[in-house]
Amino acid sequence: MKTVITFGTFDVFHVGHLRILQRARAFGDRLVVGVSTDQLNYEKKGRFPVYTQNERLEIVSSIKWVDAVFLEDSLEKKREYLAAYGADVLVMGSDWAGIFDMFSDSCNIVYVDRTPSISTTEVIEKIRG
Repeated sequence: MKTVITFGTFDVFHVGHLRILQRARAFGDRLVVGVSTDQLNYEKKGRFPVYTQNERLEIVSSIKWVDAVFLEDSLEKKREYLAAYGADVLVMGSDWAGIFDMFSDSCNIVYVDRTPSISTTEVIEKIRG
């Protein structure tokens, strides 16, 4: 069984999130998703997510292509997460291209194209506007 892993915040869930999960699952038999904790999101983006980490876990876990979810609480623990979940493939959006190549010694790294013209930040700004 080939295990695929991906990571994200998955806040204000939209079709771009859905598509990356669908594409990620196509690279293996099992998809594991690390969902950023509220605190990690604040550290990365300077704001807390709209939805809590538990709500985002519930949303992501309900997607038919997702087999398991966990909370990612540190960017520095990526290698530990890959090992803990037995990742054969790490799939990330193309906006991260090259960033995770350092893990190619433990699994295959794949960067998939993002869905054009959609991002969580744009969705939030549109709602505020």
